[in-house]
Amino acid sequence: MKGYVVAVYEEINDHELLKKYAEKASIALKKYSGKIIIRGGKSECKEGKPSPRTVIIEFLSIDDAEIFYKSNEYQEAKKILGNSVKRNYQIVEGV
Repeated sequence: MKGYVVAVYEEINDHELLKKYAEKASIALKKYSGKIIIRGGKSECKEGKPSPRTVIIEFLSIDDAEIFYKSNEYQEAKKILGNSVKRNYQIVEGV
């Protein structure tokens, strides 16, 4: 089964840091064969609270998604964000 990273942002306090994070994280995405399914874009909240940004990344397996998250490359990217965002980040098994 495939693995998905699902990141739903609640707050973004520094868009420039978010851009730098995304640039650095793309290195890890390429290395670990992550495929971006959703990144930002137009959205319409139908229930609950609207999110300023949602990202979904597909991996060949949930193990690959976990390896990506724990990788040095991704952890370096994550450090760039610091406390500039508040988000819910999950790794989910899917089809």
